[in-house]
Amino acid sequence: MHIHHLYVDDAGETHWGDIEIDWAAEGPGGKISARMPATGIIFRETPGTYDYDWHPAPRRQYIVNLDAAVKITVSDGETRVIGPGEIFLVEDTHGKGHCSQAIDGKMRHSLFIPID
Repeated sequence: MHIHHLYVDDAGETHWGDIEIDWAAEGPGGKISARMPATGIIFRETPGTYDYDWHPAPRRQYIVNLDAAVKITVSDGETRVIGPGEIFLVEDTHGKGHCSQAIDGKMRHSLFIPID
């Protein structure tokens, strides 16, 4: 399973990386990972007009897009479109941050899963 990873370096620049989830077990119900820490869940509805300029993440968290995409640009210039069903881990809680923008004017529902 692939997760997009948004992180900040020691100079405050934000970058994209990739995480592959390791499987801890496999059985009749499929594969599962090891249990990972989380501190809650936040439900979010974002309007199709969403266009948020440079900002750091408010906390380290996984974001799961449920039904629409978001375009995110990091300070090193790389842009990714994170589609429905995709997961990203944001850890740029300081530094230059990132820009977020709705795609095609679609409202987006997502889950935020804080990890600290």
